[in-house]
Amino acid sequence: MAHSDPIKENAPLPAFLQTLNLRKALILLILALVVITTVAVTAFLPRWYRSTAAIRVLKIGSANAVFQAQSNDYYDPYFVQDQLRTIKSPKIIHPVIERLKLHEKIPAALGIASPLSIGDTYDYLTRKNLITVESPKTSSIIEITVDARDRALAAAIANEIVTVYTDDRIHLATAAQKADLAELHNQLDAQAAVVTTQRDTVEKLRAELSISGIDLTNPRNNDMEVERLRQMQATLVALNIDANSLKTRYESFRDIPPEKRLTLVNAQLIEDPGIQRLQQVYLEAGQNVTKLSARLGEAHPEMIVARDNHEKIKTQLDAQLTGYEYTLKSKAGEAAARVTELKKQLDEAKSAQIENAAKRMRPFEEAVQKLDEATRLYTTFKLTLRQREIDYNQPKRPVEILSHAEPKTEPARPVWAVNITLATLFGLVLGIGAALLIDMLDASFRSVADVERRLQRPVLGVIPASLAARRPAEEPLDPAEDEPFRVLQTNITLALRNKPKTGAHTLVMLSAGPGEGKSTTLLRLARAMGAAGERVLLIDADLRRPAQHHLLNVAKTPGLADLLQSKVTLDQCRSRNIAPGLDFIPGGGNSGFTLSLFYADRLKEILASLRAQYDRIVFDAPPIIGVSDAAVITSLMDSALLLIQYRRNPLSMVLRAQQTITALDREILGVVLNRVPKNAGSDYAYYGKNYAHYGLKRGREKTAAGKTAAEKIAAEKIVFVEKK
Repeated sequence: MAHSDPIKENAPLPAFLQTLNLRKALILLILALVVITTVAVTAFLPRWYRSTAAIRVLKIGSANAVFQAQSNDYYDPYFVQDQLRTIKSPKIIHPVIERLKLHEKIPAALGIASPLSIGDTYDYLTRKNLITVESPKTSSIIEITVDARDRALAAAIANEIVTVYTDDRIHLATAAQKADLAELHNQLDAQAAVVTTQRDTVEKLRAELSISGIDLTNPRNNDMEVERLRQMQATLVALNIDANSLKTRYESFRDIPPEKRLTLVNAQLIEDPGIQRLQQVYLEAGQNVTKLSARLGEAHPEMIVARDNHEKIKTQLDAQLTGYEYTLKSKAGEAAARVTELKKQLDEAKSAQIENAAKRMRPFEEAVQKLDEATRLYTTFKLTLRQREIDYNQPKRPVEILSHAEPKTEPARPVWAVNITLATLFGLVLGIGAALLIDMLDASFRSVADVERRLQRPVLGVIPASLAARRPAEEPLDPAEDEPFRVLQTNITLALRNKPKTGAHTLVMLSAGPGEGKSTTLLRLARAMGAAGERVLLIDADLRRPAQHHLLNVAKTPGLADLLQSKVTLDQCRSRNIAPGLDFIPGGGNSGFTLSLFYADRLKEILASLRAQYDRIVFDAPPIIGVSDAAVITSLMDSALLLIQYRRNPLSMVLRAQQTITALDREILGVVLNRVPKNAGSDYAYYGKNYAHYGLKRGREKTAAGKTAAEKIAAEKIVFVEKK
């Protein structure tokens, strides 16, 4: 079975990901704080409910098209955009505010003592986007959405907007027709009075002239002159109707303010296709200006050209509308003049007929003729009025209500999913930013090269964080776990190979500050030395806070403090063979004992007696900065190892520790970089991955005697030297 290469599988992460991996606790903390804060704030935010009503708007056909089918259901994007603006205009919203008393309800909901004005309420609704009017593309459907803290009020506002807008559209559709009907009613009433008066005149003449047996409803008169008078009378009736229609159209158009004609005029008032086309071009130019303003500045050449084009079309359209007003006025005047002239001619013809008729019958026949004319005109007015009423009463469909707004049970805002998602993203960005900022401000050592360049001393060993966390007394699960310490032991041996041997070499491991893993590393180093065949003595000289006896699970007393005070002998405080080739002297039980210069000579005597018994004497000393015992111990040693925890203490602190050791005229044999996390970059890649690769491979092999690969390595004294 083939095994993958751990070096390739655990390739070092990029620098950015290394930083995130190192600061992941900080990132997770910031993320948790942001998310928790967002959840708490969201829980206390006011609930907003949203209701939506849907309508479909239709264009209004010509009001004068009596008994004609109207087809206005085609989609017009400019018309729909105009209706969107109309719905949100004060023309529609102000009546809604008044009917629902929103200028009183909204301040009460906001905790404002005094009510707002209708204008301020409108500004609040539009400024806060509490009323949204939208239309899907290529559709005449309009959705009116209202947000409010009261679910019932949100639905009521949306439905009331639909009602007011529908009424406004119907009013606009029937305004001109109402004016025509009112005028026709007036003319019909006046003509009815004329018919009654003329009938009374005929009856009076009948009585005066003693005329009987004549059917007034169908008088027989075949005279050509009478027939011509009848034709003139019919023409006068038609001209009078046209004149009244033109007058009504002109007055309706005249009453529209010039600044509102561009949006209020429609096919009911303007039948000129040229003006309608120019109005469409004007709307398209306006849409173009709106689109360009969303992505271009006011001084952009395209924006300037579009705005100038829009103004030119507006000027042309205003001129055409003004000309159209003058045309309507002129036509109305001409129609009135024609009516006047025809009436004059008719009166002259009647006078001539009366003069030529018999004296006795002429007044009666004239009265009958007038009655007939008045009756015909009355009938014409009545038929026309009936036709207009039928057209007016035809169902108008300017707005089709597709759905009414209903109160919602679930609030639309705040949106928990959106808030938490945004909080998560913001928390990640903030956490990553804080991690990167801290990393930029971090002045600690970050790599082997950085340590060697700053301290001018070689790095003899790199200890992974996973191994530094294990208790040395525990058996390793894999031989690779001891490989970093064998490498360190081998590099120390090679560094000391050219030094003269006058007995055991004394070595102290120091650190700049506490908690860097010095005691654990030294114990495992001592065990590696013993496993390599050397006789090693480990002395716990950190008398204030001894730790080695905890790591080895042995008694703390008697120990070095007792030995220095001559309370015990060397053999009484020394534990032999606690590991292969390793003896141990604990710190002792005298709490508060200080290794002053008074005990330096005593320690020197003890070392002199021990040099002949061991190959290596290693000391676990307190931190070199802030504790005087470390300086005393270091001054008696042959050499020192400086342990640096990966990215823990600032550079200045480590340099100060080096200066302190150098001032004691003692050589720093090398540096140990401790607790290097996995995927920490090239340092761990070049060291830890090789440990794992070779350790795992040997761990799977068995020797003939049944020994594990780790035992075989120790027996054969395999040397692993880092090649730079």
